[in-house]
Amino acid sequence: MSTELMNLEFESNNNLDNNKTMQEVAESRAMHEVQAAYVIAKRFPRNENDSFAKIINACKRPTLAEQAQYAYPRGGTLVKGASIRLAEVLARSWGNIDCGVREISQSGGTSIAEAFAIDLETNTRVTKIFHVPHVRDTRKGRIKLTDARDIYELVANQGARRLRACILGIIPGDVVEAAVEQCEKTMVSSDVPLVDQIRKVVVAFDEIGVKVEHLEKRLGHKIDSTIPQEIVTLRGIYKSIKDGMSDRSDFFDIGLKENTNAEEIVNTLIENKSKKKELTKDDQTQSE
Repeated sequence: MSTELMNLEFESNNNLDNNKTMQEVAESRAMHEVQAAYVIAKRFPRNENDSFAKIINACKRPTLAEQAQYAYPRGGTLVKGASIRLAEVLARSWGNIDCGVREISQSGGTSIAEAFAIDLETNTRVTKIFHVPHVRDTRKGRIKLTDARDIYELVANQGARRLRACILGIIPGDVVEAAVEQCEKTMVSSDVPLVDQIRKVVVAFDEIGVKVEHLEKRLGHKIDSTIPQEIVTLRGIYKSIKDGMSDRSDFFDIGLKENTNAEEIVNTLIENKSKKKELTKDDQTQSE
């Protein structure tokens, strides 16, 4: 065997050993972090009364209450539930809960990811494994994603819905119901003038292609006559469409030419968000 081949073989084996060592270190660190989290949770258990009080106080904030619910049609009725934003607050305030979304593997233009929530005190665990193709639906057809940031945001968006379900599978149901009820009370008793709330809802729906006439047809009256309870419902519908839980056509009489599926709406919002970030970076660079 020539010296060059021997050197190449040595470097290859050395790289494999280094990769294996780094993986073992990462796995060992993750295992110790999990063990430490369980020990701390046992040593400092949650006080459920204090945790519940934190949740209710958090739900009195208008900024959270506005994003706290989603709504979707089922069997001719409107079903409401806690959004991912409210679920995150519940997990944080309830305490001793480990939750998140992580990518398990990525190959062949598809990511396999896991959403999970673990009650560290009771060792109760809820997980959901899901596949995310690296494509974005647009009116011009499907676009294959290659940019790492686009893929990351797509996986994070798809994972948010699964994460919400995992967290709500850990938090007691009566606590979730009380939080949602408090958010509704906060919205109804908001200090923000009703006319400003209506304008904000109209602008939000317009961004996803739902016009004033669509809102008025669903409400059965002019938008100016909207009452606080209807604002709460409309915000829930908006969250459901924005988070990809449902389509616009599930709630509004939108023709086929106007119709856009939930996935495209979500991807458009993500794309617009990315463009805003890029413009902000460009402005900062120019100012420097």
